[in-house]
Amino acid sequence: MKKKALYIINPASGIGRQKDIAKLIQNETDTSRLEIEIVFSEYPNHAFELSKDAAGKFDIVVAVGGDGTVNEVGRGLLYSETALGILPTGSGNGLARFLQMPFKVNKSLDVINHGNIKSIDAIKVNDYYSLNVAGVGFDAFISHQFATKKRRGPLAYMQLISKEFPKYKSDHYQIEIDGEAVEIDAFLISFANSSQYGNNFHIAPQARIDDGLIDVCLIKDFPKYTAPALLISLVDQSIDKSKYDKIVKARKIKINHPLPLLGHVDGEPVHLGRKVDIEILPLALKVVIPPIHLRQTSNILQPLMEMIPLGM
Repeated sequence: MKKKALYIINPASGIGRQKDIAKLIQNETDTSRLEIEIVFSEYPNHAFELSKDAAGKFDIVVAVGGDGTVNEVGRGLLYSETALGILPTGSGNGLARFLQMPFKVNKSLDVINHGNIKSIDAIKVNDYYSLNVAGVGFDAFISHQFATKKRRGPLAYMQLISKEFPKYKSDHYQIEIDGEAVEIDAFLISFANSSQYGNNFHIAPQARIDDGLIDVCLIKDFPKYTAPALLISLVDQSIDKSKYDKIVKARKIKINHPLPLLGHVDGEPVHLGRKVDIEILPLALKVVIPPIHLRQTSNILQPLMEMIPLGM
């Protein structure tokens, strides 16, 4: 019996700008296995509305876009029997990379045709949901700044970080981690479901996406001159060995702060207020993952290579 798959394309994300992505999907679909429909999202949160409506009616709903699109589509499928598929066409593609999705369109479509289904956790942050990584602090500040910029892509993102990093000051946080009180001056605090932000920058190298736990990554205030070493540790997956990083696995986290906090959820900027409640949602989402023979090994040089503009 054929399965039904719905492709939701974000036309403003990467290869999604090319209208013929729909033709590629049609040409590469194994019609003996899948019956497909294709729709385009038209405004912010539209992909969520489309996926929520599709939950239970389709076997697979595929997000065609970047991390924001994946978040919108995945949120609509939480606690349903419909699996999230990913056709990664964004710049970071954090969850797709963690799940080892191929980045060539024909190969990622082959995964949708023949892949396996796996249940993964999700994270609830107040009224928001994260499938990959959420946080407060410097990365959230950058997320809010980047949202106002016209230029997109990894290079523009790194240029913004380079500009803002010298001026950014760590903040003081009062946190409760599974009932234990913690006070810390932190550069950032990440709540990781998978190991990486995207572009193979690993904030929580030991994170597992199906263990019912959040990796709480507390990057303490650190001397600015140590930043290059910390950056390299994100790339070679050794940040958890830094004396400035503490990672605690937890199910529930609370933050109380005197001022409203800026946050990010899968890279998208959000306003969290003075009280933040974070909790794990065990195995709340089904996803399509590659069969073992299609899974890729991580290339630690890839994020640095992707910062180099084409033509250099």
